[in-house]
Amino acid sequence: MLQPRLLSCSSNHWKVSKQEKVVKLLLLLLLLSATIFVDLSFLHFRRKKAAAMKLMMNVNGTSSSLYLALYTDVTNSKELLESMQAGTLEPEVAFLNASLISHIFPLLAAAHKTLVVKSRDSLTTRTLHSELVYNYSGSKHITESLKRCGISETTTYVLAARFDATPDEIKAIEKLVIGKEIDLEELEGRANQAQIQKHYKISASELGISSLADAITCRIAARDAL
Repeated sequence: MLQPRLLSCSSNHWKVSKQEKVVKLLLLLLLLSATIFVDLSFLHFRRKKAAAMKLMMNVNGTSSSLYLALYTDVTNSKELLESMQAGTLEPEVAFLNASLISHIFPLLAAAHKTLVVKSRDSLTTRTLHSELVYNYSGSKHITESLKRCGISETTTYVLAARFDATPDEIKAIEKLVIGKEIDLEELEGRANQAQIQKHYKISASELGISSLADAITCRIAARDAL
């Protein structure tokens, strides 16, 4: 079971000119942090092999799951990208640039946010799984978010994510990706910290009071208030 965690954000990272905007941001962070705290306390892990993982979460009283599988040495990212852009990928999957993911906690925050907007019928992107990639980016720029946090034609290190995956869909995902499946615990060691800090604008001083995962989560939580 995941342990609830507290988030810490650098006070000098966001420069806000109006006091009411600061208050709004702080209230949003407190609300989302509290929501994540409650929901993550009820997460359960179900391991498939030693690598992939299925996580259960509760949003607004509705249970959902998120299947995750990590791949390296992927050779067919170009074909996967073309299928996603054409809307022919079956089953629908979120393929993320795994070098920008150091821990699953920020991804869970993005997944929670995705399920919340789905429950309100207010997706920003075309599909549920592209919304997950968009929310993980922490940016309001849709095209740039999908480009940076999604895969490119040359991406070889990929995290696959699927909401409410059935056993048959999991088998289909395994066949979709041509690469080596590795344990999710390798995320931290393989993460490109310099690239993460550049994308999320995380300073070295902020990391002195916060973890990289928490810094990313703060930006995911605060995006819509900035």
